[in-house]
Amino acid sequence: MKKIILVTGATSGFGKAIAIKFAGEGHDLIITGRRNDRLQDLKMKLEKEFKVEVLPLCFDVRKAAEVEISIQSLPERWKTIDVMVNNAGLAVGMGPVQEGVLDDWERMIDTNMKGLLYMTRFVAPLMVARKKGHIINIGSIAGREVYPNGNVYCGSKFGVDAITKGTRIDLVQHNIKVTQIAPGAANTEFSLVRFKGDQQRADTVYKGFKPLSAEDVADTVYYVTTLPDHVNVNDLVLMPTAQASSMHFHKV
Repeated sequence: MKKIILVTGATSGFGKAIAIKFAGEGHDLIITGRRNDRLQDLKMKLEKEFKVEVLPLCFDVRKAAEVEISIQSLPERWKTIDVMVNNAGLAVGMGPVQEGVLDDWERMIDTNMKGLLYMTRFVAPLMVARKKGHIINIGSIAGREVYPNGNVYCGSKFGVDAITKGTRIDLVQHNIKVTQIAPGAANTEFSLVRFKGDQQRADTVYKGFKPLSAEDVADTVYYVTTLPDHVNVNDLVLMPTAQASSMHFHKV
């Protein structure tokens, strides 16, 4: 059965791969992001290759007013959102807390936690009204284990873990599924953004082992949406075989 899938942060990385995966399975998509040129390119690609309908929405999840206007102004046909993937997120900078860059902290907290909350606040009521829906939050192994110099990023992902659990409790009476997917090391733009465009430093993160790909995560996100109505995956940690914890790798 064709569904409507909403994916935030769809212009790169996990979000783009998730959108491609669902389109490939024949579902219509609402894709969001801050880079309108990339949204339009992705819309054209998905509609051409998979013959699905795609609605691009260019806004910043960090801005509550933009989220509210974008969701409330959806055409009625697009308000029947079956699955929302709260994917938009990032790490910026890496250093000890006493040397933290405040702007970096604000970006991570505003995107990773507040953006997820804003999206849930305005999409969840549409699901509650229908007594149907699935919210998938992209967490991280950093939301389970704190590592050196990851202080605020880890804190924001611990927040995603807590918010997901609370959301599951709040929405269980409305027949809405809530899932967290928490990946380990994955080779996307993540490290390039964290290290502020330093490609050489970003590349060293993944040397000596095979990390997850964006497609690996997309496949997992899709899988949890295919289970029977009475089955929900509350929490799923996804790691490369060569990674045992946030800090333990087998590198060759």
